[in-house]
Amino acid sequence: MHATAHEDLHADSAGGRLFVRRWTPPACAHAVPIVLLHDSLGCVELWRDFPAHLAVATRRRVVAYDRLGFGRSDPHPGPIDRDFIKGEASGGFQAVRDALGLDRYIAFGHSVGGGMAVGCAAAHGDACLALVTESAQAFVEDRTLQGIRDAQLTFAQPEKVDRLVRLHGDKAHWVLHAWIDTWLAPAYADWTLDDALVRVRSPLLALHGDRDEFGSELHPQRIAELGGGRAVILDGCGHVPHREQREVVLGHVMPWLASLRD
Repeated sequence: MHATAHEDLHADSAGGRLFVRRWTPPACAHAVPIVLLHDSLGCVELWRDFPAHLAVATRRRVVAYDRLGFGRSDPHPGPIDRDFIKGEASGGFQAVRDALGLDRYIAFGHSVGGGMAVGCAAAHGDACLALVTESAQAFVEDRTLQGIRDAQLTFAQPEKVDRLVRLHGDKAHWVLHAWIDTWLAPAYADWTLDDALVRVRSPLLALHGDRDEFGSELHPQRIAELGGGRAVILDGCGHVPHREQREVVLGHVMPWLASLRD
């Protein structure tokens, strides 16, 4: 991979300052950038080297940001509400668009970030050139809840929480409880992504591992069906395809995006 330059920026949102990183490939041939939306415990750093590889493969700038309360962004002022997935489109995501002057974008979201990417595509219409979901949840499934319960037991070990502290600092416990408490709450049991999916107008690619511990293949199938897109099931892959099978993910995303016109 050729060296990819990156720069660190900030965006001011209504709730606080957001940390943003932007990668620019050596041969940047396309104007519309890819914006990455991280998962429930994630942040910019947890994407590791994937954004740089994605930038080179697609010849597009790649932008990632820490949502409010995560990574190097400011603390979240309180608990998140039931509509936090839909609300990101007009919250942190819009703040990043404003700060970077992003008239158009490609939304690429992992896990809950995939649901947020769907919400961004639904809310902003033609501003979204394309939508990629990776391991996204479309509804609350028993497998999702069991995966979270298993993770809850794992994070009872102090050394596991220490890893979150390295990523999120003193916000780590908020990050963990925002994930676990929200998804396991009885009031969240009937949540779905359906309303947003039926409003998506952009081309859609739904990637999902067949061994994803947080969701079955019903999720990408529902996303593709309601969103009018295509589902791709990755063999032998778990919940983090861009880390487990990076080249496979790039092999699907790169030609698919190349077929679109900015």
